[in-house]
Amino acid sequence: MEQKGILPPQSIDLEEAIIGAMLVDSKGVDEAMAVIKSSDVFYKPEHRLIYEAIKQMYFENLPIDILSVSEKLSQMGKLQEAGGDFFLINITQKIASAAHIEYHCRIVLQQYIKRRTAVAAEMIRAKAYDETVDVFDLLRKWSNEMDMLQQKTLTGNRELTMAEGMVELQKRVERLSHATENTLTGVHTGFKRINDYTGGYQPGDLVILAARPGMGKTSKVLKTVVENAKQGTAVGFISLEMSFQQLLSRIVAIDTNFHLKQLLKSGFEKPEYFSKLVHHGERIGQYPIWIDDGTASDISDVILTARSWKRKHDIKLLVLDYLQLVGDVSKKGNRENEVSSVSRKLKLLAKELEIPVIVLSQLSRAVETRGSSKRPLLSDLRESGSIEQDADIVEFIYRPGYYNIEIDSNQEFEDMVQQGADTEIIFAKYRGGGVGTSYLKWIGDKTKFIDPTDHNEMQPQHNEYSYNASVQPNMHVDESIF
Repeated sequence: MEQKGILPPQSIDLEEAIIGAMLVDSKGVDEAMAVIKSSDVFYKPEHRLIYEAIKQMYFENLPIDILSVSEKLSQMGKLQEAGGDFFLINITQKIASAAHIEYHCRIVLQQYIKRRTAVAAEMIRAKAYDETVDVFDLLRKWSNEMDMLQQKTLTGNRELTMAEGMVELQKRVERLSHATENTLTGVHTGFKRINDYTGGYQPGDLVILAARPGMGKTSKVLKTVVENAKQGTAVGFISLEMSFQQLLSRIVAIDTNFHLKQLLKSGFEKPEYFSKLVHHGERIGQYPIWIDDGTASDISDVILTARSWKRKHDIKLLVLDYLQLVGDVSKKGNRENEVSSVSRKLKLLAKELEIPVIVLSQLSRAVETRGSSKRPLLSDLRESGSIEQDADIVEFIYRPGYYNIEIDSNQEFEDMVQQGADTEIIFAKYRGGGVGTSYLKWIGDKTKFIDPTDHNEMQPQHNEYSYNASVQPNMHVDESIF
């Protein structure tokens, strides 16, 4: 939106240099296409039309020069609107080569982003004064516009030469070579056996943790959250199912010897255990856990919150509970397409923030209809095959006891029983290694999983029952992302 007497940000001379270079040098076409993805980036209408013709020819693998582009514009019925042959000849006469074309393209792209930012800001400003506009829709519109612009600025930023890639690989191998047996290359999974298997969840990974309702998805991921928080690693948790108090009660049950029923329903019978809860609260209240249990039901809200936490608190891990409750207003109409879009954007978010993103997911009811074995399969992921495609790790939780299946006398579970476990953590997909299974033990009254070899957790330290009382530790809660 142009203000009277003020020209929008632009670089007409550089636009001419870019178009001219593309017409005289095929190398210039390759370099320009790598930076400028849309003809809208150009300010001058004639330049937009010429670039669009070149772009179509480029993807049709046609030769590009002044004559072929003129012919293409004629076929499009746009030659005169683009300035005619004289305009094309005049541009090429100003250019000797495609030298510095990438640098020129980035300046033109910056000018475009400034123009779009000004237009978006004016639109948001106008809507902000409209009493009928929902404030959350307003935030989504602004966030989506900024996301689009940010994607344009990221174009080509991660392109590496083979030499540069080899340097990064050598550094990683060197770190691994000097690592001790217990060294993690990623964030703590919460369990020693799974750490040994994965080396920790890696930056940029999208981890799908899937199971049937009630199998323990939230309990397992909260153990991951707690173990990272104990080490001072900041974690963001977006919950679309449980309230903050429900999550906090489970965190306390996982990190203490209190039973979840005491914290949610029955309370305590002895006053001294209330004092213990207050003591635990002082410790747990210092954990760098950031919880949003609001209405972030659209993927744009999730992205906005995650970016805010990364900027303000430098979170190293993000958890989303759970996938099927997240929508995408830009893909309304087909739920499978919507879920596909959500999973793809979550993978891009993990790469952008360079942190693991753990997403809980439901499994279809097909698991329940099987015969004796209820082990989940990748085909059981609900609503979209793209979940499997986008994920770096797909973990399933399988507790035979959930289905009243006896394991002690069953040959199928012999290995699990010998290890003192009752739960399979199935790695149905793992880009960093092969598929496989790890074993954990489920402690039902505390709703938590533990490593079977963790004898400290196997033996209760206190019989912590006391009277009904309520306390809320000073854990960080983001009531607003601003």
